[in-house]
Amino acid sequence: MIGLSLAAGPTSVPGGSDDRAMVLVAFMAFIALSLLLCVLAGPEGDTTADFYTGNRSLTPVQNALALTGDYISAATLLGVSGLVAVAGYDGISLAVSSCLAVGVLLLLAGLLRNAGRYTLGDILAPRSPGSSSRIAAATATLAVCLPFLVLQLAGAGSATALLLGLTGLGAKQVCTAFVGVLMICSTVLGGMRGTSLVQIVKVVVVFTTMALLALLVLRHYDFVPGALLTAAEQGSGLHDRYFEPGHALGDGAVGRLDFLSLQLSVVLGGACMPHVLMRINSAADGATARRATRYAIVLMAVFFLCVVIAGLGAAGVVGGQKIRAFDSSGQMALPLLAGELGGGTSGLAGSVLHTAVACSVFVTVLAVVAGIALSAAAALAHDLHAHAVRRGRLSERREVRSARWAVGAVGGLGILLAAMAQGRNLQSLTYLALTLAASTVLPACLYGLFWGRYNRTGLLWTVYGGVLCTTALYVCSLSFSGTRTSLLPGHDFHLIGLQSTAVMAIPAGFLLGWAGSAAGWRLRPMEGAGTDLRWRERVLVGA
Repeated sequence: MIGLSLAAGPTSVPGGSDDRAMVLVAFMAFIALSLLLCVLAGPEGDTTADFYTGNRSLTPVQNALALTGDYISAATLLGVSGLVAVAGYDGISLAVSSCLAVGVLLLLAGLLRNAGRYTLGDILAPRSPGSSSRIAAATATLAVCLPFLVLQLAGAGSATALLLGLTGLGAKQVCTAFVGVLMICSTVLGGMRGTSLVQIVKVVVVFTTMALLALLVLRHYDFVPGALLTAAEQGSGLHDRYFEPGHALGDGAVGRLDFLSLQLSVVLGGACMPHVLMRINSAADGATARRATRYAIVLMAVFFLCVVIAGLGAAGVVGGQKIRAFDSSGQMALPLLAGELGGGTSGLAGSVLHTAVACSVFVTVLAVVAGIALSAAAALAHDLHAHAVRRGRLSERREVRSARWAVGAVGGLGILLAAMAQGRNLQSLTYLALTLAASTVLPACLYGLFWGRYNRTGLLWTVYGGVLCTTALYVCSLSFSGTRTSLLPGHDFHLIGLQSTAVMAIPAGFLLGWAGSAAGWRLRPMEGAGTDLRWRERVLVGA
């Protein structure tokens, strides 16, 4: 789940006018199909269970496909394959880390489903009742979702414009707004069930495209894996060092620590992203949630195998120098690979391959941002409005209406920020979002599930202290300033020579939760004592 940031990347993309016309037609077809699915599968009534979880009507296989879709963002599709092409070992390692994130989720899926109802606030509130815990849960959700939403929308606008042959800043901003409006419409109309079906369609399209690319790459080398590895090693420009670590963030001690920090954020933060937790809550029960997560692990392993093969093929067929000329991070590797492989076939076959890759990117972006917007809107409507403000006295009909307005508000803010951020390198927002999830959401969930002395004070220290600490570390890091790839490349006030600060922020989040709980226990030693037994029955056996 690494970042997609084409805003300051390539200025053109391979493909002629006929390819772009086919891409445009395919985009329109996917838009019509997505909206039709959302209308047909949307909520049948104005009930919270229907809007937030689709009445938990999806089968384990359907939930697994949708969960896989939540993890496969455009960042994953383009970023990991590109990193494999230009950095070799580091890209493969990041693909493995992304699979491990689902493995961590498997350990918690059943317990989280038993503890929760719709949102993160429903998971945390029973252990620390009151409006303060709801506000803290909503704060954590929005803090994680908003940077990730801005990153995805900005990258979506840039990628869509480039695939259509549009290179101006205004064109990218228009495409960003267009994708954002589609996201709002599909979420408002479809709710959880509609967005889940869009995710399932997306997974089918992306899997088909990546499997086709992987087969074409293997056929190009006569299905000899050794020939593929040798060609990737030679074509990458790194030669013997291609399968050695250190190409992504540096091969020194600091670079290795930086990449380890990034991997920690991917594994731990990716396991507890708010939209992933909301997906888990849409399962019928804890056993169903675990089963769906197991299926998702298999799907993710197959997907990343195809991504790694495609990345190696891009290094061997296209060449690392040509890929870096389009984009230094390698995120145009897949379109370039499709163009090269299609060049050896008929014109129609090449156009179809190019269109398939373009549509995979587009439908991936549309599905992911819809899920992120739904989880953020649920935090606003369910945790803040219905429970913190109205103290649980809001009717379901009004809560669903509030959630739909919240989708529009979150989507509008995301569109505005993404359009303003066009032209900047937003890669670092990935580090921020994943680190926030790993340093706030993960400690709160683990302490809440397994530590009987975790209380309201510990929760508040975890969330607010974790958000402030992680944000401060981000501002002081190279991700924010100090390099040409920073969010503010023209400034340099960094104090930490790392791009990902998860290696410091995650321990700080856990420490704050422990210290806050200890302080709260001394002030109110009996806080939560009466609810601990009922909580354990609910979490462990689903009572």
